[in-house]
This record gives sequence, structure tokens and C-alpha cells, in this order.
Amino acid sequence: MSKKELKKVILLLGVLSALGPFSIDMYLPGFPAIAKDLNVSIADVGLSLTSYFIGISVGQLFYGPIIDRFGRKAPLLFGLSLYTVAAIICAMAPTVHWLIALRALLALGGCAGMVAGRAIVRDLFPPADTAKVFSTLMLIMGVAPLIAPTMGGLIVASLGWRYIFGFLALISALMLAAVYFFLPVSRQPDPSVTLRPSAVLRDYWVVLKEPTFMIYAMAGGFATGGLFAYVAGSPFIYMNLLHFTDAQYGWLFSFNALGYIAGSQVNRLCLRTSTSVRVAELSSLCISIVGFVMVAGVVTQSLPWMGFLTLLFLYLFALGFLTPNTSALTLEPITRNIGSASAFMGFIQLLFGALASAVVSYLHNGTAIPMAGVMAFCAIASFTLLLVQKFRTSDRNVEAAA
Repeated sequence: MSKKELKKVILLLGVLSALGPFSIDMYLPGFPAIAKDLNVSIADVGLSLTSYFIGISVGQLFYGPIIDRFGRKAPLLFGLSLYTVAAIICAMAPTVHWLIALRALLALGGCAGMVAGRAIVRDLFPPADTAKVFSTLMLIMGVAPLIAPTMGGLIVASLGWRYIFGFLALISALMLAAVYFFLPVSRQPDPSVTLRPSAVLRDYWVVLKEPTFMIYAMAGGFATGGLFAYVAGSPFIYMNLLHFTDAQYGWLFSFNALGYIAGSQVNRLCLRTSTSVRVAELSSLCISIVGFVMVAGVVTQSLPWMGFLTLLFLYLFALGFLTPNTSALTLEPITRNIGSASAFMGFIQLLFGALASAVVSYLHNGTAIPMAGVMAFCAIASFTLLLVQKFRTSDRNVEAAA
């Protein structure tokens, strides 16, 4: 493919990746309205976010072998079709339990794009360039968290929360058409790939036995957990504790998302003179320090709200460096079963995200401590894993020299 064609593919994959942030960020301002309409608490509505994370993490395990067997495009078209139907049904959910279940179905459709998108990047680009490509995708998809909360707040205020899911169905339908007509085939179907459960498990076991893959995947998983803890806890903190309106929450959420995207783009510049390993280590250290200071300030009640918001911005800014590099380093040692590897990486990351959001909801006590504590824990765990990998690499180098 020519460079021009590759840029078109990156643009389309970036727009496709924006479906995930839209699915999460757009309905966050509607939490109070959903809770009131369905006669439940905001914490109960938050479980629909958790079910989405669980569905999108577990669902990736099914798509991994499927995209290796049938290529990338056909499973992607199926996933977008399922997402469109699920979004329409979500708009008609009569109870919060229906909403929780339907959000999981929505996730099963949406996760096809995540698995296929990462696999297509690995198909078309050498490992040395994947971190830069992932950073570019984050720039394109970054438009979603910048505008989704504001759009969601406006839709809730003018039409009601159910229309948010109607809008998501429309977006998915448009992406379905774009993929069908404009996305090229990056890999042909491979009949030699079997979908027998024993063979699928064997392929995943091959991936699991690669220690470098697992360490970087878990480091990225904890980073994702810190991000999702913020997503799960921010509606209550911004709108209940700090008394911001729906619209103000949307603007604040967008501002922090801008910091996350800005970090990913500065990361591209850093990779010109440094390595993904070094940038990942330094960014995880910065996040750990910010997380510790944030917890200490919240627990001692010595942190003013402006200081708290500043630390949140710095946390997400540094996270923008960490995420694309851990993703690239995770897939770098994989040469076969790329679809399965991409799926398992996504499973780990989003499973950690689901657990983090669930812990924030479970520990809900009317303060910012649960969110800040989970964010700090995830940051320190990610940094620890990167140190473990650094020591493993050093030991291997010493053995090779001897």
C-alpha cells in the first residue's frame, strides 16, 4: 500500500476507535437523569458502565481467533451490525437491570473494532512504528472524549437520555457503511486457523507463555484501570461533591481528555530520540507520584479542589505517554496469531478497567477517596511491572555477555 492509502486506513481506524469513547463518555452526563427516570441510585447506574467493560473485555477473546480465521473485515462488519441493534434496544430499556444487560450486548458488538483495529495496525506496520501509529490513532479518536460529554449533556437536557443511544446507533450505522466501502483487506481469511475450542485455547496458551507479552499487557492493563477508575468516579465527584452542572462536567471531562490526547502526541515526538521502553518507564513513574500525592491530599483533606483537578489533568497527561507504548511493546514479540494476541491484550486491559470501575462503585462512600485510591494503586502496580521487565532484560543481557 502507498503512504497515501496507509494514511486513509489510519484515519478510518481512528474514527472507528472513537466508537468506544463515545459509548462511554456520551452517556456519563446522563447518569443523574437515568437514575431519576429508572428510580435507582447513581451507583446502580454505574453498574451499566461496569457491564460494558466486562462485555468489551470478554468479547475480545471470541473475536481474536475469528479475525485470524476469517480476516479482519467480515468480523468487523458483524460487530458493528450487532452494536447498532443493541444501541437501539438500549434506548428502550425499561429498568436499570435491562440497561446493564443491554450495555454488555452493546460491548460485544463494539469490541470487534478494537481487536480488528490493533491487528490491522500490526498487519501493515513494522513493530518499530506501531507505537507512533497507536499515538496517531489516539489523536484521531481523541475528538470523541472532547465532544462526547458535551453532546451527551445537550441531548439529555433537550431530548432525554434515551436519545443518546439513538445517536450511538446512527454513528455505528455510518461506520458500518464506511468499513464496507472503504476499508481495504489487510489479511485474507486463513482456512488453516481452526476455531475448535482446544485449538483456540492452545493459541492463547502460546501467547500466555510469552513473559514479555504478559508483563507489558498487565502494565497496560493497570494503566487502563487507572483511566477507567477516573471515568467511573468522575460523575459523582464533579456533579455531587463539586456541584458542577451537566454542561460544566462535560467541559471538564473534555479538558482532561485533551490532556490525555496531548500526552500521546508529545509521546510521538519523544519516540524520535528515545525508546518506547524508556518513555513507558518514566511516564509510569510520573503517574505513580501524582497518584500518591492525590491520595494523600484527599485523605488529609488538605488538597483544594483546584489542586485536585490539576492532579487529575497531570495524571491523564502522563497516561497519554504510557498507553500507546505499552500497547506497542505488548505486541512486539508476537509474530503469529496476531489476532489472538491483540484480543488477549485487550481482554487484560479492559478486564482491569472493569475491575477498577467496579471497585470504585463498591467502595463508594460519598468522598473522592475510592477513585483517587484506585487510580494511585493502578499507577504504582504498572510502574512495578515495568521495573520487573527492566530487571529481566538486564539479566538476559548479562547472561548473553557472559
